[in-house]
Amino acid sequence: MRKIMIGSILIVAAAFSRLLPHPNNFVPVVAIALIGGMYFDKRFAFVIPLAAMFVSDCIIGFHATIPFVYGSMLLSTVIGLWLQSHKKLGFVVGGTLVSSIIFFVVTNFGVWLTGGGWFYPKTFGGLLECYTMAIPFFRNSLAGDIVYTAAFIGIFEAVEYFLQHKIQTEA
Repeated sequence: MRKIMIGSILIVAAAFSRLLPHPNNFVPVVAIALIGGMYFDKRFAFVIPLAAMFVSDCIIGFHATIPFVYGSMLLSTVIGLWLQSHKKLGFVVGGTLVSSIIFFVVTNFGVWLTGGGWFYPKTFGGLLECYTMAIPFFRNSLAGDIVYTAAFIGIFEAVEYFLQHKIQTEA
C-alpha cells in the first residue's frame, strides 16, 4: 500500500508538472509510464499513470494524437514492468532510451496519420518528412525522459529507504 501511495503522489505530481512552463517536449510522459511499471503491480501499473495523464490533459486540452500518446505510455509501462526485476543502471537507461524511441515513432506516426496540426502527404515520403521534422523535438523528449526517470527513481528509492529505516528504528 505504501508503494502505491508514494508512486501515486510522484506520478500525479509529474503529470501536473506538465502544466508548468517548460522547454518544448521536456515533459515526464515516458517517466510516468516507466515508473508506473517499475513500482506498481500490474493492477495499478497501467491505470494510475494513464489516469494522471488524463487529468492533466483535461486541463491542457485534448488533441488528435492522444490515442498515440497513451498507446506509447502503455508500451513504456510494459517496459517498466520488465524493469521491476531488472533494476540495474544499464537496463534502466536502456529501457528509458527504448521508451523514448517508441514514443517518438508512435506519436509522430500519429501526427502524420491524423494531421495533428501539421499537413504531411499520406505517402511514405510524407511519413519520412514528418519524422525528419520531429527530430529537433526528440532531443528535448529524450533529455526530459532521462532527467525525469532518474529523478523519480531517486526520489522513490530515497523515500522507501527513509521509511524502511524509520520503521526499523521505531521497532
